[in-house]
Amino acid sequence: DGRRWRAGARHFASQSSNGTSQTVFSGSKWSVVASVQQSDARLQQLLDAMLSIGSELSLPTVLQRIVDSACKLVDARYGALGVVGEDGRLSELVTNGVDESTHEAVGRLPDLTGVLGLLLTDPRPLRLRDVSEHPKAAGFPDGHPVMTSFLGVPIRGRDAAGSLYLADKETGAEFSEEDEQLAVMLAAASGVAIDNVRLKASLEHVAVLEDRERIARELHDKVIQRLFATGMALQTTLPLTTRPEVSVRINQAVDEIDETIRDIRRTIFALEARSRRGIRVDVFARVDAVRELLGFTPELRLEGPIDSTVPEATADHLLATLHEALSNIAHHANASSVGVSVEAGDELRLQVVDDGVGLPVEIESGNGLRNIERRALELRGSASVRKGDHGGTVVDWRVPLS
Repeated sequence: DGRRWRAGARHFASQSSNGTSQTVFSGSKWSVVASVQQSDARLQQLLDAMLSIGSELSLPTVLQRIVDSACKLVDARYGALGVVGEDGRLSELVTNGVDESTHEAVGRLPDLTGVLGLLLTDPRPLRLRDVSEHPKAAGFPDGHPVMTSFLGVPIRGRDAAGSLYLADKETGAEFSEEDEQLAVMLAAASGVAIDNVRLKASLEHVAVLEDRERIARELHDKVIQRLFATGMALQTTLPLTTRPEVSVRINQAVDEIDETIRDIRRTIFALEARSRRGIRVDVFARVDAVRELLGFTPELRLEGPIDSTVPEATADHLLATLHEALSNIAHHANASSVGVSVEAGDELRLQVVDDGVGLPVEIESGNGLRNIERRALELRGSASVRKGDHGGTVVDWRVPLS
């Protein structure tokens, strides 16, 4: 190819009397070479940007690098990357080219309407010579910089959703088709990078939760059991002592051990997060926590897909209601047995039944039982507190799950 080009050049030059044709031909050739070199440089720049955002493990840093790289890649004065939350609104916005005073003047995230929202409803690249001339030019807050040329590309990944916005081409009147292609490729790499960072954060979160679970298990299986054994050993020595002051000190030590056990149990329950262990474990924890106050362990029955079908907000109300019911029994019912059942089907049902003396009038009309009813009503359910068929009290709490 080189020999052919040189031969053609010599032939073309020999047909020209003043060398003009040779000059034009050579200029055209070097123009092509310069264009190829420029394209190679931009591709290398794109690869460098991809490597840069792919090697970072912090989401804020990744987002900032994407915007900075995109502006440099297409010579944009302004750049922004918007990440969309589960509610369909911007949850994060990272910018380039906007100073702190402008940020303060704007004061809020743009609305995903107009041109900005097009990339979500119609996820295709959008390239405009003048964004203000677009029929849907809206969504920019007061104080937002005036922008002319515009290039927007969607960012999509397995979990990532957002848009890359670029404005005001520094070296020309508008963004080129090549600018658009480079931005699209960078956006594709960005979606993968954002997914990877989020996945790593999730894995780290799981690792932390597993560590917490292991610590909780060791506290329960080792520390509490040893403290309990020590307390029992001290109590068995009481009949052996004849000095009152020694008996007092032993009782004080046993009380302190009991309080320490309660503190450790509270720590265990905090470590055993529902997001990792499930609602069943939290129910068990609430029931087990009242065992010392009652002097016996309540009977617990769990039925249905509780962990998979009960929303978190509903679970919070369930656990608060269970705690209120058990606390009332422990402090007022003088019961010798308690049964707790939680069932999940079309509805979530909690029943707490005791064989005690019933609740005092002031408790029946107090805030505690009103709270139980209020929590059910907030979830479009119902609650009742009534006397049992054979004495005692029955708390019946139901809320729909569909």
